[in-house]
Amino acid sequence: MQNYDATLKVLLQCPNAVAMRQLSGVAVTRWLNVELPKVQNLRVDMLGETAGGELIQMELQSDNDRGMPLRMAEYSLGIYRKRGQFPRQILLYVGEAQLDMERELRGPCLHIRYELIDIRTLDVEPLLESPEVSDNIIAILGRLRDHKETVRRIVERIGELEPVARRDRLEQLLILAGLRSLEPLVLEEARNMPMHINILENKVLGPPFKKGLEQGLEQGRQEGRQEGRQEGRQEGRQEGELAVLRRLLERRFGKMPHWASDKLASLPVSRLEELSERVLDAGSLEELLNGHDQR
Repeated sequence: MQNYDATLKVLLQCPNAVAMRQLSGVAVTRWLNVELPKVQNLRVDMLGETAGGELIQMELQSDNDRGMPLRMAEYSLGIYRKRGQFPRQILLYVGEAQLDMERELRGPCLHIRYELIDIRTLDVEPLLESPEVSDNIIAILGRLRDHKETVRRIVERIGELEPVARRDRLEQLLILAGLRSLEPLVLEEARNMPMHINILENKVLGPPFKKGLEQGLEQGRQEGRQEGRQEGRQEGRQEGELAVLRRLLERRFGKMPHWASDKLASLPVSRLEELSERVLDAGSLEELLNGHDQR
């Protein structure tokens, strides 16, 4: 979750992004260097320029920081020193708790005010309908009426991409889903699609997501039993179950030997699910798979 800011920057800076126009009301034509002259070593999150030459500064915040008015004032003055003009400042709040921050700094001879936007006030439908997948992903942070349906629509769009782009976008979605505790739901929707996901080997997602993975596996299976599985999706589900189990095993025991890969490929979905539940308790790969044979 600590990497949400880097992910949001990438998504918001995508060309023709609907989300950025919703937030600022303008189109940013180019993004600028954000390292400011040293008073303190300031670095703003995002600084862009419109076709008319207006500077737009966007800061991303996931918690209520009482010091934000002072920080925003320092950013404004730093940008003025470097660019010779004051920016229009927007503080975008993406946290789960209720927004509780001031939007201005006042003194006897000073008044600095900036726009403060809770991302949950955005209309998510234009984001979901946008042809830009970056907009679709950002929609997960909005005020959702139906979490499962929204996640399903986003994952379906991601599933239409080429494999490399599909993996990268899914990882971005999982990072933002962490801000809303929706990782298990995202994982379940992804696992129901015929795509291979290397989540646990990712240095960013692996460690913090392991617990969410376990919860997601169980939640997804319960929902799957209640709703029933359509026959046409069985092959995709088996591929997804196998991909997730392989990542768990490689994370725990290292590179998979050929004999283990061949054995896993021959197992039905029910057996793969069983092994996924036992993988964290097994002392070795041999113990896990041989113990499975003896059961």
